[in-house]
Amino acid sequence: MSPASRLIDHPFIEIDQVTFGYDASRTILHDVTMKFQRGRVTAIMGGSGCGKTTLLRLIAGVHPATKGRVIFDGEPVNTQDKEQLYRLRRRLGMLFQFGALFTDLSVFENVAFPLREHTDLSLTMIRDIVLMKLNAVGLRGAAHLRISEVSGGMARRIALARAISLDPELIMYDEPFAGLDPISMGVAANLIRQLNDATGSTSLVVSHDVQECFEIADYAYLMSSGGKVVAHGTPDELRDSDDPEVRQFIRGEPDGPVRFHYPAKPFAEDLGVPP
Repeated sequence: MSPASRLIDHPFIEIDQVTFGYDASRTILHDVTMKFQRGRVTAIMGGSGCGKTTLLRLIAGVHPATKGRVIFDGEPVNTQDKEQLYRLRRRLGMLFQFGALFTDLSVFENVAFPLREHTDLSLTMIRDIVLMKLNAVGLRGAAHLRISEVSGGMARRIALARAISLDPELIMYDEPFAGLDPISMGVAANLIRQLNDATGSTSLVVSHDVQECFEIADYAYLMSSGGKVVAHGTPDELRDSDDPEVRQFIRGEPDGPVRFHYPAKPFAEDLGVPP
């Protein structure tokens, strides 16, 4: 079997028939199966509340799946095995939706934090790595600034520099384009693609921004509001899909199978109006 065949047969990350809910009253994910190949940029798209961010949490071992398995490079993730979680998390970087930067640390120290926590590198080596990562996101000149002194778009790029500080094999991006102006959005999208190609990492991009995702993704999954996979394929395959739900989401159409209102009792019943 060729190396290329092995990569196809053995995905780097696999979501195997996973069902999950934060409590017994509401299930977020329903029998979800996904495969993420090494070295690819894969988009996970869908409306708010469909379970996209929850998937990233399961991959990182924050929560155990109610049913099914999450497999990281051939190894099932066990949330009870702290040693395994520490080892696996050392191999991934996470760009949180709202940055999650330490506001009492400088830009430099935010990016240096994972290096100080997970390595025994010298201060000189840490300095060089931090400046290289900040340079990659265009913010080497802002290394001395406090987080309160940077804009929202800059904060997102700082968080990205921190996410790649350990040269992770897997980088997970949670809504990387949210709140960015059009220029910053394009820069962020290109940066995700360039970092993936330059480092050979595997990138998972959670977003509802169809245009930016399709510009950079090799493959994409579309999830429904019910926490199920509606469709998957290359961006071109999804664009050409005849599925009504896929077409509605990609085109942003107001009318279609996806409803605007969250399921609820009849309005009159909530207001206490007698039948």
